[in-house]
Amino acid sequence: MTQVQLAEKTGVTRQTISLIEKGKYNPTLKLCLSICYAVGKSLDQLFWVNEGEKREENYR
Repeated sequence: MTQVQLAEKTGVTRQTISLIEKGKYNPTLKLCLSICYAVGKSLDQLFWVNEGEKREENYR
């Protein structure tokens, strides 16, 4: 899914999605849940990194 597609599904701009991915924007819980629903993942899978894991692995 592209940033544009995710932005459309969640009601934000592509730039907002980009900033979230870069760790430069802290989304609201509501937006986090919208993103999770759009990509079929849980909050834990997308937004919490277990020790030893890389953040990029959680975006797959």
